[in-house]
Amino acid sequence: MLTSIHPKLPMRDKAATREYYINKLGFVPVGNAEYDDYLLVKKENIELHFFLFTELDPKENYGQVYIRTDDVDGLYRSMVDNGVAIHPNGALQTRPWGQREFHLLDPDNNLLTFGQSV
Repeated sequence: MLTSIHPKLPMRDKAATREYYINKLGFVPVGNAEYDDYLLVKKENIELHFFLFTELDPKENYGQVYIRTDDVDGLYRSMVDNGVAIHPNGALQTRPWGQREFHLLDPDNNLLTFGQSV
């Protein structure tokens, strides 16, 4: 019965969030409508929603999304080649729980983890 999930994450600045997800990570806008305090982006089967939260303190933001991929090594290489900053403790590696993964922090400190089962 369940078919998909679209996480909602906080953003302080819509333009900065749009820039990061569209120009750095390769997402595209969803739909034709623009909303002042809301942003929808999509890449392949992944859709993320962002709500404006101007008072957000990035040091206290614990927003996290785990995104599964079928080519984590290729995705990691493309991120590095495109100059996307990898989380300081999030370089690509195989984890004890059977996932090969890496991590990014967006402009508002939302943690994005990309992983693949090994």
